[in-house]
Amino acid sequence: MIQINSNLQPSDLQSKLRRFWQLSGEKIHHIEKNYDVSKGSPVFTVQGKYTTRGWTEWTQGFQFGSAILQYDATGEKEFLQMGRQKTLDVMAPHISHIGVHDHGFNNVSTYGNLLRLMKEGKTEYNEWEKNFYELALKISGAVQASRWTPIKSGGFIHSFNGPHSLFVDTIRSCRALVVSHLLGHVFQAENDVKINLLERALQHSKATADYSVFYGEGRDSYDIWGRTAHESIFNTKDGNFRSPNSQQGYSGFTTWTRGLAWAMCGFAEELECLATLKDEDLSSSGGRQATETFMLKAAKATCDFYIEHTPVDGIPYWDTGAPNLHQLGDYLHKPADPYNNYEPVDSSAAAIGAQGLLRLGKYLGQKGQADEGKRYWQAGLTVLNTLFEEPYLSTSTTHQGLILHSIYHRPNGWDYTPEGSKIPNGESSMWGDYHAREVALYLQRIIQNEPYYTFYGAIA
Repeated sequence: MIQINSNLQPSDLQSKLRRFWQLSGEKIHHIEKNYDVSKGSPVFTVQGKYTTRGWTEWTQGFQFGSAILQYDATGEKEFLQMGRQKTLDVMAPHISHIGVHDHGFNNVSTYGNLLRLMKEGKTEYNEWEKNFYELALKISGAVQASRWTPIKSGGFIHSFNGPHSLFVDTIRSCRALVVSHLLGHVFQAENDVKINLLERALQHSKATADYSVFYGEGRDSYDIWGRTAHESIFNTKDGNFRSPNSQQGYSGFTTWTRGLAWAMCGFAEELECLATLKDEDLSSSGGRQATETFMLKAAKATCDFYIEHTPVDGIPYWDTGAPNLHQLGDYLHKPADPYNNYEPVDSSAAAIGAQGLLRLGKYLGQKGQADEGKRYWQAGLTVLNTLFEEPYLSTSTTHQGLILHSIYHRPNGWDYTPEGSKIPNGESSMWGDYHAREVALYLQRIIQNEPYYTFYGAIA
């Protein structure tokens, strides 16, 4: 269980943030100079060098989005130029990519951040450039929404596995649909049927809350408050839920912690966005009370599970039901050990989950629930206090990764195991590095009293 530091203040992390951004800039330059783009998008490191792994193209937006975040945090224009030019040169295929459920990752991280910076006055305003970013985001949300499976209680955006498959991580990509809707776009289908993108995003969120998150209400023998399943399987003929499953976790009845983290972050930021919408915007989805109730329940449950099932320093192991965790003894009551001989940690889950904890804490505080909000907020700061220093912060000038000890696909054995070790460790991932930068920017903006960082800030 995380040992929450209740006295930690955002300003206490300022020196760590300065070091973080210095190292971050060095890593971005290193990749830009040395990575062989002919191999495809960089995904994760092997012996400190970024390499690729074919599955789907879901990490390129994190690569160029990292440069944009670096500019946002430091004001160094070389990173803005890099992010802007690379978005223009190579991101167009991601807008129309019908084979992935990751539009919120690739396109909101690039086009979305660029539009946000222009709207905030951090870049020079240009009408046509603004229109370009907006058009990209409108189409991206519509393409994402087209991956639709209807079920009895609504529907969901299906994963690349096919129409039967709901992935928990897609909750964070729902922001692509929300941004498209907020920009005034409508998805048109057969016979010019107009589909409300916000309504579709909320239906997907409801399906995720109902089937990917567990609440200790007796769904199965392993149903406990806040557990998540990576994949939920449906019968596409009658729309019935069939079973939990997992692609990257140990099983459908254990909790893959990066999937848990996607849910923590996704539900928390969607709650923030809902608070800015009018009641009539939510009427077709059951109304504000019903919508906020299911989202808040899912956000609290997943964040509670993370706090309860993560070691004291805030860094989780890759799956809370990993088969050899018992070999570590009372591992939840001591700091995580990335160099143990039995099961790897996943720092990328910490980077993603910390943002969910912070956002939920702030949301609850603004709703008048100060004590409950503080618990989540302080848990998020506790995680970052560990994540932004060694052995998780990569200080080596030869290592291209920023956050060490990330795990991609443990069941498939894709992660590099160094010589002399029995488990993977010491490597980084593009999503882990990006989300560490995103939460670092989130915290820095709060410390410096800048505009609050949200995915929908481009439209507000």
